[in-house]
Amino acid sequence: MFNIQGSKLSTLFTLLICMAVLLVSGTASAMLTAKANHDNIKIDFFYHGSSVSVSGITEPGTDLVIKITSPEGHETLKEKGKVGGLLWMNVGTMKFEHVSNLYSVHSTKKLEELLVPEEMDKYGIGYKAIEKQAVLDPVQNNEEKAKWFSEFLRFKEKSKLYASSNGNIEMKEKDGKQSYYILTQWPYQAPPGDYLVTVYAVKDGKVVDQAESKVLVEQAGIVKTLAGMAKNKAALYGLISIVSALGAGFGVGLVFRKGGGAH
Repeated sequence: MFNIQGSKLSTLFTLLICMAVLLVSGTASAMLTAKANHDNIKIDFFYHGSSVSVSGITEPGTDLVIKITSPEGHETLKEKGKVGGLLWMNVGTMKFEHVSNLYSVHSTKKLEELLVPEEMDKYGIGYKAIEKQAVLDPVQNNEEKAKWFSEFLRFKEKSKLYASSNGNIEMKEKDGKQSYYILTQWPYQAPPGDYLVTVYAVKDGKVVDQAESKVLVEQAGIVKTLAGMAKNKAALYGLISIVSALGAGFGVGLVFRKGGGAH
């Protein structure tokens, strides 16, 4: 009887210890929060981009990295060159796998000052981490990969789809908590889809906590109607496009006649 009771007491004691550990872990991870003010962006007829702010609280004394990405997929770039020394034409195709269409990362300090390289690679933080996980085809060696990935980044940044900054996150400490806030511009070039905002709390070169928030970009109104028509009723969409083009041309002709611009 004593051995049985002792066994029960031992099991109960073990369960209590496990519960205490879980409670402590839950308290630590619950400190970091993340919220995007625009979690649903509508693409309508007058849409030309938007803005998204990310805010929340974190443990005092921690630095932050905020990453906004679309799901990983594939991209294709066309290489242009002179053919016969005269005409610029597409002379090749470079495929990029395991890359995001949209990627932006913002941090309280320079990434190299906050995280060791292993942590950046583990969490996909920074352009170097993206380059390591990206698969390019065709490339012959690492030098060629670095060259083409540099061109890929240049194209993405010019399109406002990739961005990197540091020192732009506002931090305020009050009542034992540290709040943060950043306002980012959402590019109109970003297509409809689901996007993920991930906030990393950083200490001593490592990620110690993370929180997530989602952003949904979807078509609305006449844009959604036309997109659905182009996909499901291509013939009708083509007819409407032709009529619209003819109507626009007729309208321009009337303007020139009234203004005396046509002879």
